[in-house]
Amino acid sequence: MLKNNVGGIDKILRIAVGAALLLWFFVDNGSGVWHYAKLIGIVPLLTGLLGTCPLYSIVGISTCPMNRS
Repeated sequence: MLKNNVGGIDKILRIAVGAALLLWFFVDNGSGVWHYAKLIGIVPLLTGLLGTCPLYSIVGISTCPMNRS
């Protein structure tokens, strides 16, 4: 299991940005590459909801107060 390394404001911002991008994708009737690029919102939404970011694990960053040393 992955350790929690996303917490606080970081988690809130990830969820908000991810949800906004996905909402924009479903509401906008556009087409083309930029329309589908909004699906990248899945990444911050999932990392915010799960509380873990693989990139943070690789770099050794943690914004979760429980894991700070």
